[in-house]
Amino acid sequence: MAEDNDSSQEKTEEPSARKLEKAREDGQIPRSRDLTTTFILLAGSIGLFVFGRLIADKFVALTQNNFTLSRTEIFDTSAMIGHLVSSFYAGLISIAPFLAILLVASIVGPIALGGWMLSAKAMAPKFSRMNPLAGLKRMFSVKALVELAKSLGKVSVVMSVAVLALFIWQQDMMQLGALETNVAIVESVLISAYTTIAMSAVTILVAAIDVPFQIWDHAKKLKMSHQELKDEHKDTDGKPEVKGRIRQMQREIAQRRMMSQVPEADVVITNPTHFSVALKYNPDDMSTPILLAKGGDHTAFRIRDIAKNNKIDIIESPVLARAIFHTTEVDAEIPAGLYMAVAQVLAYVFGLRNFRQGKGERPVFPRDINVPRDMRYD
Repeated sequence: MAEDNDSSQEKTEEPSARKLEKAREDGQIPRSRDLTTTFILLAGSIGLFVFGRLIADKFVALTQNNFTLSRTEIFDTSAMIGHLVSSFYAGLISIAPFLAILLVASIVGPIALGGWMLSAKAMAPKFSRMNPLAGLKRMFSVKALVELAKSLGKVSVVMSVAVLALFIWQQDMMQLGALETNVAIVESVLISAYTTIAMSAVTILVAAIDVPFQIWDHAKKLKMSHQELKDEHKDTDGKPEVKGRIRQMQREIAQRRMMSQVPEADVVITNPTHFSVALKYNPDDMSTPILLAKGGDHTAFRIRDIAKNNKIDIIESPVLARAIFHTTEVDAEIPAGLYMAVAQVLAYVFGLRNFRQGKGERPVFPRDINVPRDMRYD
């Protein structure tokens, strides 16, 4: 028994839709820091490559403007403040496209895996994380060592690529000193862009490894045991006795509503002892007769009693009563196969109603009511 209990608690089942939804509400979704870093580095390096020359030219012009001062500006302290303010805005405008690219990358990167999510529970402070003992335990856990090894591995790879890039562009960097200042600044920016792109490209490989791992780890954490699945189903669907009581109440409400419609019927057709069905037909606004109520045994007697109290004609036709009972739902139209049989009964009832009002002769009840063989029930 102990072994059975232990095995039942093993989290071997895939998480249910409710578990995934609750985890998302709590802010538990797969995230990859390496993917975010890759997005930002690639976007930044590409932005530097695209806008680097423009930014370098702007800063060269800005530097020349700040170091080329007239005699009046040198001795005017307010002119220095004006230079500072204008230089600040000019520099900000020159790097604005580059900053916009970084902003977009910093937004797209985190939501590329797991999608957009804003959870108040995730942002709420958790005092359990402030426990120093718990913090030390996390610092020296196996997971922390694995993360440390991953970080060292990533740094080593990126540093190796950086050294390789510097070796490749060594001659170009050595020649910067022989170039004019303006040209040297632009060339140095381009070399920095190429080097950054090379180092950023390495992070794609790191992200390609980390993203599947984060998805797998997230799914593993959300796995459920057999008992958890049973408990969730019980909480979601409700206890059997509660569901039974709800179904009973629903039946009672439906039956009360059905019985309230019986006084509106034009005719009640009976078995005569086991089944009763109440029909309504208004030629002005109905294309087909409608079943207002039906029932067997005790319900059938109640339908007949209500019909008697409301002076509704009760017709005995066992074959037709059983056919309507088994083929038609309450508030639904009569099936096409029963049109002729129901029309015979309604014609008799409407003729009988006219006779009572002194409008014609007494109709003869149709003895041979035509019910198709495939709609006859014993």
